[in-house]
Amino acid sequence: MYKKWIFTLLFAVFLIGCQSDDVVEKSPVNEDAVEETVNADEHTENNADNSNEQEEKQENNTENEPLTNAEGALTVHYIDADQGDATLLQYKDDEEQYTILYDAGDWLGSEVVPYLEKKGVDEIDIAIISHPHADHIGQLKRVVENFSVGEVWMSGNSANSDVFTEAMEAVEKSDASYEEPSTGDVFDVGPLVLTVLHPDQLSGDLNEDSLSIHFQFKETAFLFTGDAYKENEQEMIATDLPVEANVLQLGHHGSDTSSSSSFIDAVQPEIAVYSAGEDNSYGHPHEEVVSLFEEKGIPLYGTDKDGTIVITSDGETVHVESDEEPKEALHKPETNVENDNDNGENEQPDEKEQATESNTDDQTGSTEGCIDINHASESELTDIKHVGEVRAQDIINMRPFDSVDDLIQVNGIGDKTLEDIKAENKACVEGA
Repeated sequence: MYKKWIFTLLFAVFLIGCQSDDVVEKSPVNEDAVEETVNADEHTENNADNSNEQEEKQENNTENEPLTNAEGALTVHYIDADQGDATLLQYKDDEEQYTILYDAGDWLGSEVVPYLEKKGVDEIDIAIISHPHADHIGQLKRVVENFSVGEVWMSGNSANSDVFTEAMEAVEKSDASYEEPSTGDVFDVGPLVLTVLHPDQLSGDLNEDSLSIHFQFKETAFLFTGDAYKENEQEMIATDLPVEANVLQLGHHGSDTSSSSSFIDAVQPEIAVYSAGEDNSYGHPHEEVVSLFEEKGIPLYGTDKDGTIVITSDGETVHVESDEEPKEALHKPETNVENDNDNGENEQPDEKEQATESNTDDQTGSTEGCIDINHASESELTDIKHVGEVRAQDIINMRPFDSVDDLIQVNGIGDKTLEDIKAENKACVEGA
């Protein structure tokens, strides 16, 4: 009887030990196995029952979007946010949804939240703000208030504007955690690998310190550099970090302050995208930059002409889709590669002239005898007494202002200077 009891006890211990081994090995081994099984089952079901495939597409809200939100595909939406920047990255795998927002549009617009809602976004894993200028952080407050955001990433710089202050207050009130990543930091977000290329340390210049990130999705990659300058691009090249990408979003809305030839050669993009307002007063994208991509034979898309641009990747290739009826196209891929002399050189100067002519009431909000400091271009701001190029740029960076009196916040504008500006009666804030 005693031996039988001992045998039973030993057998029970042996069974418990087997179960413990199974538990230890289950997580690393079976995760991949389950994923392969799910993919295999889905592949079998799709081949066996075509009607089930159609039902799944309807359930995933993919109507009129052949690849958007497709299982196992990354979809990148370069949102038409006028002169602002806003890009939505979505990936779905085994019913797990990953969502990242890079920049949040211009403070004058209201496009971002409705677009995210249209795409079925409920939660955002990470909201990344390249830098706190109002055309990049502009609608973050509304984003944080309307969606559950896991993390908010910023460069660490601050801006002396109500837009920045209100955005930060909204982040603090939310459940989102706040991070300030820097060069060399690497993060895994589902199947995406995010590598921070810049900045290593802050200079205090908001554009220069733009949070630049390389998104790797299997064998494909997307690169974003905010408003980083050519010098910063060289700093990125000098690191051992990955810069090659299938798709590049041009720095600074296609301005000639960014997109150096050597940087483009290092990135080797198949497709380039820029965000700019139609007929904007800055002349974005600059002719020099457009010509550079024409010479290199790289297809160039812009939100000013093509509207929202949607690019999908299956992990091996990238594919451009249309999310809406495109505007009158200026930089078609076939034009960039084959017809440089026919379209690239002839049409761009015309657009440049239109941009120059647009430095008037319709584009800036300035009226006769009044230069609206919240909307005026840099050249228009310099027409205000005591406002040169440097102060004009500071004014643009600090927008919006509640009144002309707020110009006292601009470096170099004191009480006496402000009195002169107000006495001239050119500067104004419409609606104030």
